[in-house]
Amino acid sequence: MATIQEEQEKVIGEFAVFEDWMDKYEYLIDLGKSMPEIDGSAKTEDNLIKGCQSRVWLDYRLENGRLFFSADSDAIITKGIISLLIRVYDGRTPAEILASDFSFIDRIGLKEHLSPTRANGLVSMMARIMTIAKENA
Repeated sequence: MATIQEEQEKVIGEFAVFEDWMDKYEYLIDLGKSMPEIDGSAKTEDNLIKGCQSRVWLDYRLENGRLFFSADSDAIITKGIISLLIRVYDGRTPAEILASDFSFIDRIGLKEHLSPTRANGLVSMMARIMTIAKENA
């Protein structure tokens, strides 16, 4: 399994292929469409991420000291964004997550190309992942 840093570098490389942000949005949409469905029972108020314009549910389980995430959203771009985060942080230990940062988001320019409400949602998603890691450390 690649490290968090290696996975972040892969994401950066994938986004570097696209010169136009419309193409990057299309890529996010494709990521959202390809993300596995979350179990309907996981769409609870507890799993709903506060601070997102769209409805985003983030569920997790702790198994053998590792966190495994699943998510869904009612907005396809938002679903693509959360799928990027899950790709990087799924299957990691809480300590690995807490020792990492989200700098790859800045390096691909995602936050600056989102509307203010979507950017706030992204920050809320990242904060929720960190909170889950802290609670399970």
